[in-house]
Amino acid sequence: MSALLEVQKLEAFYGAGQVLHGIALSVARGEQVALLGRNGMGKTTLLRSLMGLVADRRGQINLNGRDIMRAAPEAIARAGVALVPEGRGVFGSLSVVENLVMAARPGIDGRRAWTLEKIYDLFPRLHARRANGGQQLSGGEQQMLTIGRALMTNPDLILIDEATEGLAPLVAKDIWRTLGIIRSEGVATIVVDKDFRSLSRIADRMVMLSKGTVVFDGTPAALAEKQDLLEQHLGV
Repeated sequence: MSALLEVQKLEAFYGAGQVLHGIALSVARGEQVALLGRNGMGKTTLLRSLMGLVADRRGQINLNGRDIMRAAPEAIARAGVALVPEGRGVFGSLSVVENLVMAARPGIDGRRAWTLEKIYDLFPRLHARRANGGQQLSGGEQQMLTIGRALMTNPDLILIDEATEGLAPLVAKDIWRTLGIIRSEGVATIVVDKDFRSLSRIADRMVMLSKGTVVFDGTPAALAEKQDLLEQHLGV
């Protein structure tokens, strides 16, 4: 698989505080990467930095061979990156269909692989609730809508922060199923979640952060053999 995203020596700051310390990361086309670590270790900051949402960031970020380090968030989105943020960010005053359609655009190569109909096939509950406002949806339905909205941009890479946080087990299971389908469609993902077991089943690679640095980058099988690392950094 060829590299889609290449990150080198990435640093990120909030005021005088440094959060990321020389992050190196690569994501291949269609690869699913799990981003692990305890709270406060830099996972969300890394995703926000990749999306251009952290003003003070330094280093190198290349997407499809193009330098996006200084690009604005809207330019990064047009270049093929979509963010599913923690807290979802659904537009409550808009209907489900309005939330989806407002995000629709072709991919960077002009393709429209993800259409409204395809999102409804992926999430039948959104079709049933298509006329309802975003504020009328359950937490699980809002997460489906946020993922669907990201897919409507026809991205090459989706960044998903806390994929199943606060969701009922059956809804979470549906989200994990969805991530498998997204992977089969050739869309790369970086996924943050606390469900280590489910992440181990879906991920091609696992990257663990501690205090803003990468302490592990490898396969789920390789990480499973490092029990000391799991106990120290995840409490698993």
